Amino acid sequence: MTEPLHVEQAAAKLRDADNILILCHKNPDGDTIGCGSALYDALASLGKTAAVLCADPIPRRFRYTQPRLFRGEFEPSLVVAVDVAGLQLFGDTGLMPAYSRRVDLCIDHHAGNNGYAQYTLLDAGAAATAELLCEVIEAMGVEIDPHMADCLYTGLATDTGCFRFANTTAKTHRIAARLIEAGARVEELNTILFATKTRGQMEAERMARSHLEYALDGSCAIIWLDRDEIEASQADPSDLEELTALPIGIEGVKIGLTFRQQPSGSWRVSIRTVKGVDAVAVARRLGGGGHLRAAGCELLGTLDNAKSAVLAEAKAVLEDTSCRES
Repeated sequence: MTEPLHVEQAAAKLRDADNILILCHKNPDGDTIGCGSALYDALASLGKTAAVLCADPIPRRFRYTQPRLFRGEFEPSLVVAVDVAGLQLFGDTGLMPAYSRRVDLCIDHHAGNNGYAQYTLLDAGAAATAELLCEVIEAMGVEIDPHMADCLYTGLATDTGCFRFANTTAKTHRIAARLIEAGARVEELNTILFATKTRGQMEAERMARSHLEYALDGSCAIIWLDRDEIEASQADPSDLEELTALPIGIEGVKIGLTFRQQPSGSWRVSIRTVKGVDAVAVARRLGGGGHLRAAGCELLGTLDNAKSAVLAEAKAVLEDTSCRES
């Protein structure tokens, strides 16, 4: 059982330690790698030895975060996970298995965090882990410099869809304002993160659109890519994350489903919903989790079987939503 901490307690543990290893989740997104990079910078500014470990390569579009990657050059005395809700999200390649089962401190914003770390700083009301980490870094007595601001803004902006998603709060905007004041390159970052697509991303999007189908009387839209198409597109994993916005953006659709076949053959399912429809309720009974409007799971078997399983849960959630509204 994990012991919950508040911001000042988490900051004290980081401030008092040295040889600190920061773990990010597999298929790294802007929040986990932005937090990992910002925390590394903050610790380095205090003269501490630290490094970042991720089971997968850093996507090209996030390389400006410039984390110092761990090569086994020191023995960690404190292992910290950022934006990782469960052990299964660490991955099992490279050096990760040696450290993912001994996490001392987890800093996270996922309500479904399963308490795997010895200590946990959790704020399920935060729009991104970056929102929470900004407070931790300041509590450590570190002044956020422009590069840290870039990294934290990356986490904040990507997890809120550039402040469009329902998780965006007044506090989120206040944190963003502090990061802008600290030197975050907002125009340049927004262009990289939201206004530029790689050719691989465009090719994956073209193929996914060709598979578009509707279910549940048009209230659900589905797109998918098998592993051969993913390989042919040459898209980064982070490029594929952008596909999840396509089906939910269609008029009249309440649940958008994106199925991506993994190298092992399993299907990774991303679930996006409109206001009032619980995405995590669809994922939970399939062994997944996430947020109210954005959740996911991973299923074995054929695509047809995976779609049938998810649609059954989607139907139940829509019926429950309809009953509550009537």
